[in-house]
Amino acid sequence: MTNPDGKGIVVIGAGVGGLCAAVRLASEGRRVTVVETQAAPGGKMRTFDSAAGPVDAGPTVLTMRGVFDDLFARAGTRIEDHLTLIPQPLLARHWWTDGSRLDLFADPEASAAAIADFAGPRSADEFRRFHRLSSQLYTAFDRPMMQAARPRLASIALNALSNPRLWPALRPGMTLARQLAGQFSDPRLRQLFGRYATYVGGAPDLSPAVLSLIWAAEARGVWVVEGGMHRLAKALAGLAVQRGATLICGVSATRIDRQGGRVVAVELSDGRVLKCDRVVFNGDPAALLAGLLGNGPQFALKPHAAHPRSLSAWVWAFAAKPRGVDLAYHNVFFCDDPAQEFGPVAAGRMPEQATLYICAQDRAAGPQPHAPLERFEIIMNAPPKTTQTAGEISQCRQRTFPQLARFGLTFDQDPQDHSLTTPQGFAHLFPGSQGSIYGRSPVGMLAPFQRPGARTSLPGLYLAGGGAHPGAGVPMAAISGRHAAEAILTDLALASK
Repeated sequence: MTNPDGKGIVVIGAGVGGLCAAVRLASEGRRVTVVETQAAPGGKMRTFDSAAGPVDAGPTVLTMRGVFDDLFARAGTRIEDHLTLIPQPLLARHWWTDGSRLDLFADPEASAAAIADFAGPRSADEFRRFHRLSSQLYTAFDRPMMQAARPRLASIALNALSNPRLWPALRPGMTLARQLAGQFSDPRLRQLFGRYATYVGGAPDLSPAVLSLIWAAEARGVWVVEGGMHRLAKALAGLAVQRGATLICGVSATRIDRQGGRVVAVELSDGRVLKCDRVVFNGDPAALLAGLLGNGPQFALKPHAAHPRSLSAWVWAFAAKPRGVDLAYHNVFFCDDPAQEFGPVAAGRMPEQATLYICAQDRAAGPQPHAPLERFEIIMNAPPKTTQTAGEISQCRQRTFPQLARFGLTFDQDPQDHSLTTPQGFAHLFPGSQGSIYGRSPVGMLAPFQRPGARTSLPGLYLAGGGAHPGAGVPMAAISGRHAAEAILTDLALASK
């Protein structure tokens, strides 16, 4: 591939944002090189080896599928030609220690019927109102916020003004927990839907109420990638290479060089220097602010673009044989008191009581598998931190498996210590992140507007990934990659003129 307008484009990091940017740019005939520290592409779409095969230890499902349909179409192909996607009519199974259980579905009326059986007709009506509000928030924010290269405040305000039903959710100081307290009479449903704040690294009692739109995004459809989410990363990397990009794995970018006030090269850990005039940084923006890639990009962002930090997690990834509970693909086992979870986490400690998410990765098709071992990912919320205390792994184990045993769920063998990724582990895997796995915290009404966009103040340096606008999550990171690619293509066209 030729790049008549410059020396080439380097993408630092083969997470979903960087890969989507590489696919888009390579499909336009640009000379692209992707550099990834790890041995395989994927970023947080990583895996652990097990006796049952690779276990996803990051994202587990695909939502907002249209983002990827559009990306593959622009590259002249279809996602179905590269991956098998399994739709999930059952979104998640939820459990409480009082013995109650609730399934939620992609069909809102099926969810309303399940809630009626679970908590009565009043709660079903409350859910219907919540679903309408969530859908309206999603519609109001989708195009001017999530899909736009930068939030369009005027369009958001106009959408809000035209729909007075949205106003209570947009009031300053209105947190997701406060909104749900006014919408649901059953505390279990408040706890369930408050959980969506954690999807972007926030706590429900601190995060803005507008995050209830995450429910609408999920209710629009959830797909499992056959073989695991890491297959999506592999497919994106393969498509980028097919379109002419070069992928270099197992080598780190150590410095972004500038000359004459703009990007000119990227230095690698193996001594190579890649000359370029455009760089897409698909890492945590906090790494740039910390000077981990040199002083050239260190001042390309303002500190509030990456601080304060979002939540981290303790993540188990292992294979075992489960006993005692009828698991779905997605499962959430709730603690008795959310304050005993989020209070300690906010104070930088392990939860006193843990709510646990379990992905039973071999149950995407529904029925219980008959294989001797199944693959599992278990996630517990954590504060971001860079150090690991003595006994932390043992303490996490005690917060996890005895808690599940209270629900009747046990495994024929507990995972070994190396199957756990701690916040310190995330800090090591993703330099500059301080252990946070969602980038900047979503706490505060202005937080969505303070994430950095694709362009930085250093000419030639662009951002992609969950730390950039529009935020955390697989589809959001993919959109950020699109924003970065489109910004580069626009700037190249202007330079050519």
